Amino acid sequence: MPAGGTCRVTPEDVPVIDERDVAAVAAQLGREPRGLRAVAHRCPCGLPDVVETAPRLPDGTPFPTLFYLTCPKAASAIGTLEASGLMREMTDRLAADPELAAAYEAAHRDYLDRRDVAAEDEGVEPLPEGMQSAGGMPTRIKCLHALVAHELAVPGANPFGGEALAALPDWWRTGPCAASGPRPASSGPEGERSSETGDTKSQGLS
Repeated sequence: MPAGGTCRVTPEDVPVIDERDVAAVAAQLGREPRGLRAVAHRCPCGLPDVVETAPRLPDGTPFPTLFYLTCPKAASAIGTLEASGLMREMTDRLAADPELAAAYEAAHRDYLDRRDVAAEDEGVEPLPEGMQSAGGMPTRIKCLHALVAHELAVPGANPFGGEALAALPDWWRTGPCAASGPRPASSGPEGERSSETGDTKSQGLS
C-alpha cells in the first residue's frame, strides 16, 4: 500500500476458515487456537502458515496481532535471523533513512486499518487508539515473525518483513510441518494467499 494510502480490504474479502485448517493450526501450535478468522497465507506445502485473528478473543480480551505466523519451521528459520543481529541492523537503518521510515509507517497504518476492518466484520469494539500494531512498528523492529507474517498476508506491505522473508531458506522443502487433509501445493516461496470463496484464509495466539 502506498505511503499515506488507505486499506481497501472489505469483509467480503475474508473467507471462513474450515475445519481442516483449524486442525492444522492446532497441530502447528500444539494447542487449540482461539479467535481464528481466516488463513491469510498458505505455505507452498499447502498448509496455513499465517492466520488472521480477531482483534478480540471470544472472552473480549484485546488481541492486537492480526496476522500470526503459525508454521513452526518458518518460525524457527526466522528465529535464526533474529539471533543473527538483523533486527538491530534494521533498526539502525530505520533511524537513518527517511524513505524507509515512511514505508514502515505506511505498513503500520495498513496493519491498523486492516485490524479495524476485522473488528467491524466481527462485530466487536475496535482496539483502543494508540494500541500497538505488531513487530515494533512504526519506530523499531522488535519481532520479525510478526513482520514476515504481515508481508506474507499482504505482499509488498512491509519493507522489513519483505527483507526478512527474502533472507529465509526454503523452510517447506522438507515437507509439511503438520498433518492435514490434502490441498494443492504451490511451487514458490510466495505460497498462496487464500481468497477464494469457500476456501480459508499468529504472535501469542492461544
